[in-house]
Amino acid sequence: MSSGLPKISVAEALAERIAALKPGALPQATTRKCEDLLIDVVGLCVTARNEDYIRSSLAACDDDGPCTVIGHARRLTAAGAAFVNGTAAHGEDFDDTFEGGPVHAGAVIVPAVLGACERHSPDGRMALIGIAVGTEVLCRLSLVVPKAVHKAGFHPTAIFGAMGAAAGVGAALGLNAKQMVDALGIAGSMAGGIIEYLAEGAWTKRLHAGWAAQSGIRAALLARSGFVGPRTVFEGVHGLFHGFAHTTKGDYGALVGDFGTCWVTDTLAFKPYPCGTMAQPYIDCARRLAARGIKPEDVAEIVCEVAEGTVHRLWEPLADKRRPRNGYAAKFATPYLLATGFVHGGVGLGAFTESAIRDPRVRALAAKVRFVIDPNNPYPNNYTGHIRATLGDGSVIEERQPYLRGGAQEPLTRQDVTDKFRLNAQHGGWGKAQGDAALKMMAGLYQGKIDLSSLQN
Repeated sequence: MSSGLPKISVAEALAERIAALKPGALPQATTRKCEDLLIDVVGLCVTARNEDYIRSSLAACDDDGPCTVIGHARRLTAAGAAFVNGTAAHGEDFDDTFEGGPVHAGAVIVPAVLGACERHSPDGRMALIGIAVGTEVLCRLSLVVPKAVHKAGFHPTAIFGAMGAAAGVGAALGLNAKQMVDALGIAGSMAGGIIEYLAEGAWTKRLHAGWAAQSGIRAALLARSGFVGPRTVFEGVHGLFHGFAHTTKGDYGALVGDFGTCWVTDTLAFKPYPCGTMAQPYIDCARRLAARGIKPEDVAEIVCEVAEGTVHRLWEPLADKRRPRNGYAAKFATPYLLATGFVHGGVGLGAFTESAIRDPRVRALAAKVRFVIDPNNPYPNNYTGHIRATLGDGSVIEERQPYLRGGAQEPLTRQDVTDKFRLNAQHGGWGKAQGDAALKMMAGLYQGKIDLSSLQN
């Protein structure tokens, strides 16, 4: 061992805790959240199955195999299926969010673990423990140096997703502690994902979840076969946080401390709108403002108090956020999103078509929106919304949303998650019978054998 290296690394401490977890030992709340994640992710894969970015992703794969690509007849290798399914699940930005991160766990972990289990270990109990572990690792990693990865220009879901997927797949395949350390170490060299997609609404953010999912599978399989990775992958001089957060100093206790006894997975939020997470409370404020009977034409100006950490993704450049160049860019444009919510009473999957983003009433209202930075905003620990509208007669009306609906303070019910699945399945072209069959299968998946055949086509 080289001088200056720790006797027990962060990855080794984490791997010991993961190895100690046994199937059937998860808390009921965590199990239920993993059930919700499965339902939500499958619905998201279906809703995106006919989109151009998924057609392109599937066409680019040349690794046919035994694993299910959700919503398609073609089958791929475990890594190939995880890539396409992860890309689909994240593609419409309708997937879950961990508010402390922010990161999106389900779109990475569920496709990775399902692909690995379908090919290598079709045991639903192991899939459950894998999804729980992978989600927990991904979310906790985002707490080590909050906001730093985003600030450095990287997408945290992509960076931490590769690590979480390696842990989740490793747990599902029964890797021992040494193999788990190697899997994490290997995955560190597979992590990546820049946020330059914001410049023109390119598709690359969509593939970040899929790429992380397939990377986790490959890392776990390499480790299982004896390939060695660096045990100081997290805190090392040239480790993950040095590379993507420009520091090796962080709260590693947030990752390891009470892992396995306290589950942050339980607090995952499910989105009510298919767009950037931090914009969602602002949409709620806009809808309430409109519900007062105020018309868009009555508004002279809207000023929103925002968190500094959200500005570079959701508010600037302001001209582009008021008039997004395409439907995908619109998902990360708060002025457009709150204007849409105000004018149309909500933001659905149809809000991102070429015609929708050119709606003259929406554009006119979005042009009146600006922001000011609130230095006391609690982001990323809590996502809030605020609108101060000045009307043409000089009167001022304010609305505030103190938290993210669908999150820990107002979680979706199982019925809400199921209703969302049905909406997404319908949008993707599935009939009621096929949706019902999928829900029935998923209800027993974690107790039986992994058989995803009902999710094809």
